[in-house]
Amino acid sequence: MVRGEILYRGRPIQNRPPEEIVKEGIVQVLEGRRVFKHLTVEENLKVGTLTQGSRRLKEELERIYRYFPRLADLRHRLAGYCSGGEQQMIAIGRALLARPRLLLLDEPSLGLAPLLVREIFDIVARVNAEEGVTVLVVEQNARMALSVAHYGYIMETGRIVLEGDRDSLLENPDVQEFYLGVAKGGGRKSFKEVKAYKRRKRFM
Repeated sequence: MVRGEILYRGRPIQNRPPEEIVKEGIVQVLEGRRVFKHLTVEENLKVGTLTQGSRRLKEELERIYRYFPRLADLRHRLAGYCSGGEQQMIAIGRALLARPRLLLLDEPSLGLAPLLVREIFDIVARVNAEEGVTVLVVEQNARMALSVAHYGYIMETGRIVLEGDRDSLLENPDVQEFYLGVAKGGGRKSFKEVKAYKRRKRFM
């Protein structure tokens, strides 16, 4: 139950059924991917079309395969036998088949190798640029998130402590030190230095 009001396109959406929120154009990819492991890759993707009907299904699937060519090669494989990165692609592709106006991604890099994380974030940036889909990403990998974001919010213990456009956040000395691991002189901080450092409360 949400306390207070959440407005989307000028209309309150708090406490509405999930299927109504999806029809408004908001689709979420949950942390942990949560694919249907006993369905094939393509069957998983088709779930995303339930709110859109089956018209132009072939064209819609091909649109997803253009973003994720790897899924085209795996379309008949059971999703449970796919890697973590492939399952994340399935989850994002399934969400895109619902034709969202606002795509919510919760920790898309969780448990993935750096090269796969880079590939997935690049694809998300393409979707934003080519289809005009607004993407809201919750992500602990600050460097990766800021590499594709236009605007960012930094949260600590549930509170927004800093916000700004990408360039201003990347240039902020506290962001560099606490989230990007950059020392004052421009070098890298070691893990031991960061762990032992008592943080300044500049944001409060």
